[in-house]
Amino acid sequence: MKTIFSDRHKLQSVETEFYRGKWVEAFEIPRRAQLVLDAVRRADLGPVIGPESFDLSPVLAVHDPDFVRFLENIWADWVAEVGAIPAYPNIWPPRRTRMIPTIRPGAELGRYAVDMSSPILEGTWQAARSAVDCALTGARFINAGEPSAFALCRPPGHHSGRDYFGGYCFLNNAAIAAQYFRDTGARRVAVLDVDYHHGNGTQDIFYDRDDVLTVSIHGDPVQEYPYYIGFADETGQAAGQGFNLNLPLAWGSDFSTWGAALDRAIDRIAAFAPERLVVSLGVDAFEEDPISHFKLTNADFVEIGRRIGSLKTPSLFVMEGGYAIEAIGTNVVNVLTGHLSAQA
Repeated sequence: MKTIFSDRHKLQSVETEFYRGKWVEAFEIPRRAQLVLDAVRRADLGPVIGPESFDLSPVLAVHDPDFVRFLENIWADWVAEVGAIPAYPNIWPPRRTRMIPTIRPGAELGRYAVDMSSPILEGTWQAARSAVDCALTGARFINAGEPSAFALCRPPGHHSGRDYFGGYCFLNNAAIAAQYFRDTGARRVAVLDVDYHHGNGTQDIFYDRDDVLTVSIHGDPVQEYPYYIGFADETGQAAGQGFNLNLPLAWGSDFSTWGAALDRAIDRIAAFAPERLVVSLGVDAFEEDPISHFKLTNADFVEIGRRIGSLKTPSLFVMEGGYAIEAIGTNVVNVLTGHLSAQA
């Protein structure tokens, strides 16, 4: 299995984040990606390859052009007005606001950011673009006949919607790869999100479509980020009715519960019969994750990979969350080796 990785992820790096009313040591840090990379190399999963460079067309195929333009230019606008410090919103638009664009960068940040977790830095755009390039390079390997590939993306992407960012995510790497599969000939694509947090951005992007099935197993939004979205009754709209499956679970769920949800997810994906599968690979369902509340063990991640591999569908794994960093490499490699064992 090829792993695609870019050092440019390090351009997105903060020391602290605002978490439940306090500034705390940041959870989403560059060391996460390095530890995964180290584990991939130790396990000798296959070659580690740098990404190809892609233009903006795959990004614009899923994200709003004004939003993309904002991400590309906001740092320069912020520095010109505020200075070279991390850029955060200074207001969020109240409900029933007309959302007319402003000329103030702090207000524009509020138009597009959903939370305080994801400051814009000088290198944010470059890091986000490199993550997209990793995902698209992995998709090209799949299209060339590889049965699986691993895009070691950072920043992650599944909380980024058509026209918003947050939850450490700026561009939706998994959704961009899924759309790229469609644009290069796949008639049906499925996205399976196994991150502890709901893939709200991915749902947002594909919610009214029947050619991309979206499935997410996650913490119940009545008690877990990103809240407000990810409920079981959200099944799609218009042509997409029946093509979004949310499997929310309560805090404390162990693998007996989580695995049953995975079986439901796999049954739905099998019935859809996709030609390509994108897996949003978060490993923050781990029992020691500092910001999550499921109880999966290291060994459970091997079984996750094995069950996904039972689909026998060409699969692109795209890195998302996981914040118990001393175990993150082990858990990611366990998923990938489990998947490879099922392909053998």
